[in-house]
Amino acid sequence: MGDPAGVGAEVALKALSDPEISASARFVVLGDRAAVAAAEETTAIRLSSLSVEFRDCGMLPANARVEMGALRAEYGAAAVRYVHNATMMCLNGEADAMVTAPLNKEAVTLSGMQFSGHTEYIAELCGATDSRMLLAGRKLSVVHVSTHISLREACNLNTQRIIRTIELGNDAMKLLGKARPRIAVCGLNPHAGEHGLFGTEDEEFIQPAVDACRARGIECEGPVAPDTIFFRAAAGSHDLVVAMYHDQGHIPMKLLDFEATVNMSLGIPIIRTSVDHGTAFDIAGKNLAGDANMKAAIRMAVTMARHRMQQEARV
Repeated sequence: MGDPAGVGAEVALKALSDPEISASARFVVLGDRAAVAAAEETTAIRLSSLSVEFRDCGMLPANARVEMGALRAEYGAAAVRYVHNATMMCLNGEADAMVTAPLNKEAVTLSGMQFSGHTEYIAELCGATDSRMLLAGRKLSVVHVSTHISLREACNLNTQRIIRTIELGNDAMKLLGKARPRIAVCGLNPHAGEHGLFGTEDEEFIQPAVDACRARGIECEGPVAPDTIFFRAAAGSHDLVVAMYHDQGHIPMKLLDFEATVNMSLGIPIIRTSVDHGTAFDIAGKNLAGDANMKAAIRMAVTMARHRMQQEARV
């Protein structure tokens, strides 16, 4: 359900009240009874009226009144516990996928925990050391070589990391139904370095990664100029773009299709998708949050889980 003071529970109730969504899978909602009560008051949707199972994580007193839009340590701790419990359900085979509502990194930090993001935390729980973030929308998908690090650090490229990112992106697109994904790999520098005129990283680190992946049968090209590839890919030239750093991929994706863009974690043994918006403390408790992004995240999780089952059945 995400941070109890945010819009997570609200958009979850709204999305799960859609008959098309509720019929697509069996759902378990993880959160606290107090957070559910706040969302029910906001939306006038009763959780008990939905065809879902609710599991109270016991982080907040059942009779507590959640202070909507408040930045509080106990809310941050609760949101992390929901993620922890959902991850464990996936790891032990009790669930086929998890969908996360937004939490607030500052609230989590106030609880005394060092936290850089969902992807990194879930990867740690799974014992994975090589996770990635992929954003998927209706027109375009983007996977990132690096995310929550400084731009200066992100410019220190590593060919093996780029190779692994391309591989993970290729595998993820197959779970989304692309039998042979078409992948474009961004350059780091303007015009992909212009043959060394604007930097040598593109030829030194990115080109060898592309060549290695092509030799392994992955349909990819690059390094390509990052200022034009997103327009081309959105028009249908490619299924996936590999971005070298956070904003190189996030800005075009959010500009193209903010509401339908879904965040997913790669390089972990479970399927996890998420809304690509924050806790929206400014509108929390006002019944103003749209559920389109949550619905998109749920649909993608269901699609990926089904395709994974099909792949496993063929093995």
